[in-house]
Amino acid sequence: MKKKSGGGGEGGANWMDTYGDMVTLLLCFFVLLYSMSTVDENKWKALVQSLNPNARPVDTEINAGDSHGPFAEVYDALAGITDPAMMEKLQESAQDAMQEQINQQVDQLYEQLKQYVEESGKNIEITKGDGYVFLSLVDTVFFYPDRYEMLPEGKALLDAMAPVLKAAGPSIDEIRISGHTAQAEQGRENEAEGDRMLSAERAAQVSAYLQQLCRPSGEGEPGIDPARIVGQSYGQHRPIAANDDENRRRNRRVEMTITGKDLGNKLGDALEQYYTQREGGSLKAEEAESSAPADNSSGSGSEQSGQEG
Repeated sequence: MKKKSGGGGEGGANWMDTYGDMVTLLLCFFVLLYSMSTVDENKWKALVQSLNPNARPVDTEINAGDSHGPFAEVYDALAGITDPAMMEKLQESAQDAMQEQINQQVDQLYEQLKQYVEESGKNIEITKGDGYVFLSLVDTVFFYPDRYEMLPEGKALLDAMAPVLKAAGPSIDEIRISGHTAQAEQGRENEAEGDRMLSAERAAQVSAYLQQLCRPSGEGEPGIDPARIVGQSYGQHRPIAANDDENRRRNRRVEMTITGKDLGNKLGDALEQYYTQREGGSLKAEEAESSAPADNSSGSGSEQSGQEG
């Protein structure tokens, strides 16, 4: 007699075995991934060494935010921060703290220069504005009429000012030296070329002498980059007093504007702005330092015509 086949059969649940094996393998796979995400560096090196005895460990790259390297002081507080909003807030706080330090150094520079001016009794006007110090140096300190050679009194003044300027060097954005002349005759302008050349020579003489004084004399010592010392010529065209015999000397002057760095300026500092304007942002100041021509300061001995009285 033919045997009837059963309805369920003995292998009806064999798919469960396959499903169970698959789930177990997936579980092992995810456990493996998790374990690899938290690899112990020493154990990993030991594993690599066992597989390849010729392998040699190398130092990993130090990124901004690590506790060593050039970013340590600025980014210590940012280490381990992953929230972009929190990172931006901390960066702004760090910038504000650095700007406050710059402002304090500019204030200190002003107080030291003011104290020197008051004690010296020299004919110097000094004022302070938002982020800058302004000095007006008249002819009794620096120049004889119709001449651009600095008097010994002028050099002595810069000698006294230089240590104060050097100490504040890291916070100084620019020192702008402006040369001015006095009108020789009432109602008649000075001869244009001679007038401009005389004021330019005065600014150049002060700039060159100050540049020599403010260079760092040793490694790590603060100083002022010569690129941050700028001379400009105004001639007779920005007088501050009448051009009569009594007041003319006030117009025969050199002025110095010392500007502190503004970290919040999106255009950058004075050097960055110059190279951005010149090259459209393709050349940075630090890239140009190596290719910049060597400094050549020379004075002109030619006689000026049609100058001030």
